[in-house]
Amino acid sequence: MKRVTILTAGYGEGHNAAARGLAAALAQAGAEAEVRDLFLETYGRRQKVTQRLYIECINRAAPVWAMFYHALDRTPLMRLIMPTLGALNRKLAEVIEEKKPDAVASVYPLYGWLMDRLYPDGNAPFAFHTIVTDSITVNSVWLKCRSDSWIVPNEETAVVIRKSAVPPERVHALGFPVPMKFADAGIVRPPPGNGEPLRVFYMINHGHAVAARLVRSLLEIPGIRLTVAFGKDETLGRELAVVAKSAGREIELHGWTPLVPELLMRNHILIGKAGGAATQEAIAAKTPMIITKAVPGQEEGNAQLITSNGCGALCETNDEIARTVARVAGDPSMWHRWHTAISRLSRPNASRDIARFILSHPSNQ
Repeated sequence: MKRVTILTAGYGEGHNAAARGLAAALAQAGAEAEVRDLFLETYGRRQKVTQRLYIECINRAAPVWAMFYHALDRTPLMRLIMPTLGALNRKLAEVIEEKKPDAVASVYPLYGWLMDRLYPDGNAPFAFHTIVTDSITVNSVWLKCRSDSWIVPNEETAVVIRKSAVPPERVHALGFPVPMKFADAGIVRPPPGNGEPLRVFYMINHGHAVAARLVRSLLEIPGIRLTVAFGKDETLGRELAVVAKSAGREIELHGWTPLVPELLMRNHILIGKAGGAATQEAIAAKTPMIITKAVPGQEEGNAQLITSNGCGALCETNDEIARTVARVAGDPSMWHRWHTAISRLSRPNASRDIARFILSHPSNQ
C-alpha cells in the first residue's frame, strides 16, 4: 500500500476542501492517505488566531490584503519570512521521518519552500506534488520552489504557469480535487422554464444586514425557488425565516451543512463569492455562478474563469444580483447559455485523475 501525505493549511476553505477530496480518491484507489495541517499542529491556538485575522482582513480590509498578496508575488518577502518558520520546518521533518511517505502532495504553497530547506539538493526520497488551488491569477509563491509536478485546475491556468520559470512538462491540467460525489451522483436537474422554477442557491458571505436585504429582494422575484445557506449564524437564519414569512414565500434554509454538493447539483444558479472550493465545485456541478465578491489576488482569477468563459456574472451589489437573477428567471435561454459554457469546463472526476497521477509517479528517484 502506497503512503501519501497531503499537506494543507486552514487559510480559506479551498485548501482544506482540495485536501479532503484528494485523500478520499487516494483511499478509494487503495493508498494510505493522511491529511496534515502542520501550521495548526505546530502553532496550535496561535494559528487559530492567525486564521481568524486572515478572514477578518480579506472581509474587512481587502486593500491591505491586496498589498500583502502582491508583495508576496513581486518581492523577496517569502525568503525573509522563511527563517522565522523553524518550528514548522522541524514539524515537517518529523512527519516525513515518521510516515516515510511514497509521495507528498501540497495544497498550500508554503510547503514547497519548506521542502527546499529540508532537501536543498532536491534529493527527497519521494515525489513532491503541488496542487494549485487558484485559477489564472496564480501567485509566484506557488512556483518559486521545486516540485515534481504542478497540478492545476484548468488549461487556462496551465498556460499561465508554463510561461513562468516552471518546467512546462511538469504542469498538468488535471482539475481541482472536488468530492467524488459530483462524478458519482449524476445530475438530474430539470432546466428552468416550462413550469420549472429557476432554483437559486445563495451561500451567504455578506455581512448580516446585507444578506437579509438581498434575500428580501430575491423573494420579490417571481418564478424562482430560493435556497440559502447561512453557515453558523443561527441569528441570521432566524431572521431569514421571518423575512420569508413576511414575504409570503417559501425558502429552504440551511445552517452549516455537508450537503453543499447536493445543493449545487439540485439548483440552477449559485450566488456566492469566488472562493477556490465554491467556484470549482460549482463548475463540477455545472451550476453557473453569480459572483458577489472576489478577494484581491487569489480569487480574481476564479472570477475571471467564470466570466470570461460565459459561465455566469460578477455582480458586486445587491441590486445587480437581483436584476441578474430576474433576467435569468424571465429568460431561461440565458441560463442555458451559461450552463452549456460551464459544462465545457466541468471535470467532476478530477480527484480520481489526480490520485491516479500521484500513485503512478510516487518517487523522484
